[in-house]
Amino acid sequence: MPEAVWVLGGYQTDFARNWSREGLEFADLTEEVVRGTLDDAGLAPADIDVIHVGNAFGQLFTGQGQLGGMPATVVPELWDVPATRHEAACASGGVALLAAMADIESGRYDSALVLGLELERTVPGDDAAGHLGAAAWIGHEGQHAKFMWPHMFSALTDEYDRRYGIDESHLREIARLNFSNACANPSAQTRKWAFTPESFEADDVANPIVEGRVRRTDCSQITDGGAGVVLVGRRFMKRAAMAQILGWGHRTVGLPLAQKLSRSAGDRYVLPHVRRAITDAFTRAGVALDQIDGIETHDCFTMSEYAAVDHFGITEPGESWKAIENGDLAIGGRIPVNPSGGLIGGGHPVGATGVRMVLDACKQVSGRAGAYQVEGAGRFGTLNIGGSTTTTVSFVIGTGE
Repeated sequence: MPEAVWVLGGYQTDFARNWSREGLEFADLTEEVVRGTLDDAGLAPADIDVIHVGNAFGQLFTGQGQLGGMPATVVPELWDVPATRHEAACASGGVALLAAMADIESGRYDSALVLGLELERTVPGDDAAGHLGAAAWIGHEGQHAKFMWPHMFSALTDEYDRRYGIDESHLREIARLNFSNACANPSAQTRKWAFTPESFEADDVANPIVEGRVRRTDCSQITDGGAGVVLVGRRFMKRAAMAQILGWGHRTVGLPLAQKLSRSAGDRYVLPHVRRAITDAFTRAGVALDQIDGIETHDCFTMSEYAAVDHFGITEPGESWKAIENGDLAIGGRIPVNPSGGLIGGGHPVGATGVRMVLDACKQVSGRAGAYQVEGAGRFGTLNIGGSTTTTVSFVIGTGE
């Protein structure tokens, strides 16, 4: 059997910060995340065997590549520790975690520092949206859209509407819930933002259309930030762990959204590869949905959370609206989704998101989530996607054996 993988500790920056405005850069972000993560894990740099860095767009936003070398640059005690950067668009953090797990499970290393790092507020918003579009199939899709990802998830909304019908008021309710949850999260980007009821309606002034069917509050944020965790095997356990990674799933398909939708035309699920990644994680963890106490999912847009609801099996395909109307997704509901505020409320520094989700899941099962704690949480699921679900990574986090 492979070595069990435990999360010893972790750290998240304040996602409301604008690092460029503070005169700071990747070096400063990296140092804060490294030192905060090690402090929470109760470790010294000398205790780390290997480092994995999730980062999607470093060169585009800052001109800085080779980010595997940044931890040793800013924390000299990490000099000589092997490190690798991983890129899978918004799932970069998820694949960095998978690589670190493989190192632990194989016995190659006993401890791994996993960092998710991204600076996006270095350029105007329209330029940032253009950089993020690099995760699509450039020159082959979205050529006429001003904003690539709102366009793509508007197309996913159209597909749901064609197959099942969709009431966009349910998407607005997802936005309202995630912004509301973020108010209780001291690291959430939007925790102090103000909204009116019209912010969650089809109001062209208070909630204007961005692209297609996607309105302003349907969208996640342009965010600076980082998150880190330390993964260890049992041989390394020096203190009580926060949580254990009980199961994982990882699927990769082609870049274009149209290709994905065409291939799933006869399937019950619009995105069957996403469903398989989730069920892979559940199978490896030996759990069913009714044994999961909450979920941190990838709500880059309200439509991506709407799709996640039925792909997790919370409802039958195309019936995500039932869970929304029933209050199932709220803290205190049947299966809370994004109690942290998710990407829409919490923020979305893309390379850090997959790590942040796992850290929040660990906080939940260890009773450390504070004001957004799900009472009695023992297992949490996560879903991290890159592009139009080109890369999908799912985890089940629990209190251990």
